[in-house]
Amino acid sequence: MVPAVRCAVSREILVTESNSAWQDRGDDWAEARSASKCRIAGSAMFEQPVRSVMQRRKVLKAPPGTLVSKAAKLMAKKNVGAIMVVEDACLVGIFTERDVVFRVVAQGLDAQTTRLADVMTPAPDTVHPDKPFGYALLIMHERGFRHLPVIQDGKVIGIVSARSAMDPELEEFVAEAQRRKHYRELG
Repeated sequence: MVPAVRCAVSREILVTESNSAWQDRGDDWAEARSASKCRIAGSAMFEQPVRSVMQRRKVLKAPPGTLVSKAAKLMAKKNVGAIMVVEDACLVGIFTERDVVFRVVAQGLDAQTTRLADVMTPAPDTVHPDKPFGYALLIMHERGFRHLPVIQDGKVIGIVSARSAMDPELEEFVAEAQRRKHYRELG
C-alpha cells in the first residue's frame, strides 16, 4: 500500500514514497518537496507549471521611493492586491493590501509621506515559472502570505496568488488541456 497524507493546502490526498518525509517538516520535508517525491492524487491543477497560472498583465512595479498613497491608488485602479518593489530591474520587495492595513494605517503612518521602502516586505520569497503550482501554494500556505512573485533570470515576469487556486477559468483551462492531451494520445 502506498503511504498517503492529506495536504493542508489543497485538501487532496498526497502520495509519497515514504511517510517519514512527512513526519519531520525539517530537512526531510524540504527534500521531499524539492525532489518531487510527492504528487497530488487526482489534481492536475496543482501539477501545472506556475507559468500557466501566473498573472502577467496585472504585475505592478514601482521603485522603493514611491509613496504608499500612489501605490495604493494604482493597486485599486488595476484591481490587484500587490505591487512589486523594483530597483534597477531587480525585485527588492513586495507591498500588499495587507501591508497598507497593518504597516501603514494600524501604525498611524501617513500614506502621503510614507515610502514603500519603509513598509514593504524586503527580499520576498519567489518562485520559478517552471515549478509546479502546488509548490507555490505550499510556500504561500507555510509562510502565511497570498502573493508570490515569479522570477526568471533575476527578473520579475509575473505573480501568482492563492486566489489562483480558486479561479474557475483556471479549472476550465486545466480540463481543456487534459481533454486535448487525451485526444492527441488517441492519435
